[in-house]
Amino acid sequence: MDRLVTTIRPYTWGSVTAIPDLLGVEPTGEPQAEMWMGAHPGAPSHTPRGPLDQVIAAAPERELGPRSTAKFGPRLPFLLKVLAAAAPLSLQVHPNRTQAEQGYADEERRGIPVDAPHRNYKDANHKPELICALTPFDGLCGFRRPAATADLLSGLEVDSLKPYVDLLRAQPEEAALREVLTALLTADPEEMAVTVTASAAACRRLSEGADTGTGAATSAGADTSRATYAAYASIAHHYPGDPGVIAAMLLNHVRLQPGEALYLGAGIPHAYLEGLGVEIMANSDNVLRCGLTPKHVDVPELLRIVRFEAGEPHILRPEATAGGEEAYETPIDEFRLSRYVLSKDSARRDLTAPLPQILLCTAGAVQVGEAALAPGESVFVPADEPVEIAGEGSVFRATVVA
Repeated sequence: MDRLVTTIRPYTWGSVTAIPDLLGVEPTGEPQAEMWMGAHPGAPSHTPRGPLDQVIAAAPERELGPRSTAKFGPRLPFLLKVLAAAAPLSLQVHPNRTQAEQGYADEERRGIPVDAPHRNYKDANHKPELICALTPFDGLCGFRRPAATADLLSGLEVDSLKPYVDLLRAQPEEAALREVLTALLTADPEEMAVTVTASAAACRRLSEGADTGTGAATSAGADTSRATYAAYASIAHHYPGDPGVIAAMLLNHVRLQPGEALYLGAGIPHAYLEGLGVEIMANSDNVLRCGLTPKHVDVPELLRIVRFEAGEPHILRPEATAGGEEAYETPIDEFRLSRYVLSKDSARRDLTAPLPQILLCTAGAVQVGEAALAPGESVFVPADEPVEIAGEGSVFRATVVA
């Protein structure tokens, strides 16, 4: 078992205080957006035996176990993060495995450098992901019903939004969403900037008005629309004039409470807005952006990948399994996330498994084998390595299904 030394990524959207507060250290004054735990070659965790990717590469079957190696190859197939958002991330989607393989092969054939700013596919893998809230966490997830979005846009009373409102009300859902998103992303930038500015002002005004009960999806059902309008006003503040602001208004606004999670499969448009959470994903860098970013937006490829399906977002809550484990069930095998909430009266729990594991403490003080973990500290546990946990606090367990 190896204690992990992790890399913190200072992306501009990151919080100055959230990760330092978790770690119990003084802020540096700079944004700290993501803390990575895993063997991703871009920022592998370090162990006493060396970088984790090199440790695994030297003896994959010993570190990962024969079941994981046979199913996923000689690599850790997931990346675990602590994510701290103080400003909206880009509006984005991820491809499924077949789309990623085809897109990667096509860009390789065309000789596009893997680090080119206009390249879409960095690898041939899909990138499903799960975000679990540690604090109240705001995000956007999946398309709202077009009729409800038409009502929301109409309520802004911005004349230049009326053609989109008419489209949303006049056509079948999938066709309506596709046509409106296409129109938004291909509109004249100067005209769209004027629309975004007027819409942002309306959102600010409505966020201070009366509740209408048509806003964010939460664990308690419908939130007030003030919170939803406030979220869109905040997005516009951070990305003035960006057509992605109006594109974001097509999506469900979601507010997670601590312990709740969202699973984001292929083709689902989403964005994280604000909050601290534990994120786990398949080990891929494939992202297609819809807006809220200065980076490349490939509209034709994006429209090929997006799933134009509307509906309420499905908020995951942990399901109790054996031995005090609470699991977040998802339909993929590259990762499995669960947690243990330990009290001083909890018995020691045996987590020995024939699969690789990363254990992350997020609250309290826990003992993992011989390692004492404080919040934000983690260990890598090789396959079949005996390990028990005890103490008083919360531990997230990341592994695979094999």
